[in-house]
Amino acid sequence: MPGTGLDFDRVRAAAARLAGIVHRTPLLTSATLNARCGASVWLKAEPFQRGGSFKFRGAYNRLSLLDAGERARGVVAYSSGNHGAAVALAAATLGIKAVVVVPATGSPAKLAAIEGYGAEIRRYDPATERREEVAAALARERSLTIIAPFDDYDIMAGQGTLGVELAEQAGDLDLVLVPIGGGGLAAGVSTAITALRPGTAVIGVEPAGADDTRRSLRAGHRVTLDTVDTIADGLRAATPGERTFGVNRRLLQDVVTVEEAAIVEAMRFCFSRLKVVVEPSGAVPLAALLSGAVPAGEPGRAGGRNIAVVLSGGNIDPADFAALLASG
Repeated sequence: MPGTGLDFDRVRAAAARLAGIVHRTPLLTSATLNARCGASVWLKAEPFQRGGSFKFRGAYNRLSLLDAGERARGVVAYSSGNHGAAVALAAATLGIKAVVVVPATGSPAKLAAIEGYGAEIRRYDPATERREEVAAALARERSLTIIAPFDDYDIMAGQGTLGVELAEQAGDLDLVLVPIGGGGLAAGVSTAITALRPGTAVIGVEPAGADDTRRSLRAGHRVTLDTVDTIADGLRAATPGERTFGVNRRLLQDVVTVEEAAIVEAMRFCFSRLKVVVEPSGAVPLAALLSGAVPAGEPGRAGGRNIAVVLSGGNIDPADFAALLASG
């Protein structure tokens, strides 16, 4: 992997690589949301990204840096959803063979998307196997390059291009809210925002049942959760990435958590007010704003702080989406 560490030069190089490849996703606004929060809120809508989530940014950036030999041999990724689909799509775009290691219990809709992009599926049993070990074995057997989901500086740099777009589209911001799973998106976005909009605070948001980064920041070192329980399947990391944690502990102002009901309410708001489908993981930052986990301003009086919220993806089975929105 070229270079060491993550800095804005690396993000800027990724932005040049991705120009004309990724979608420059829109910023959405809602007068109702502004009035409810007492702030001016912009929603960065990554459900409209290729592959349906921000993950395509990092996957394409990482794969585009492979040398000729690595491209000829192919890649392997492990993911139950968005990273797997993003690697599959990026590999297809670049003419690279890809294998994606997925749990046998994974969402049929997400697995179908991975296969639809042309990747080979390798199922494993989560009760008896670890996906990292399955991927490592495949890499050894076939001389494949492992594409990690988040703990890779070029993956982080690709995700950081979202922050570059956000700074250009929204202008001056007081606050950016970003979801945290393994921490790659938060690391990339905070790197870009710190460089382009110094003084803007970046706050990470996790489900209360998967708060590994929040606990790690408070402990001063990476901790591992005994259990992870949340509907936000893209944020079910039990421990932060080693590299992502190093960036996030330096650049994030704070990490807050939200309850499951607040996540569903944020999904419902996006669908009813914005007509946008957002998956649970993608709705977590908005949930923090709507629930008051992050105070925005004075309710009923918009025009206070300028806040950007990252809606990170929209990949969810229609039946699951309907069931969640119909739930109490």
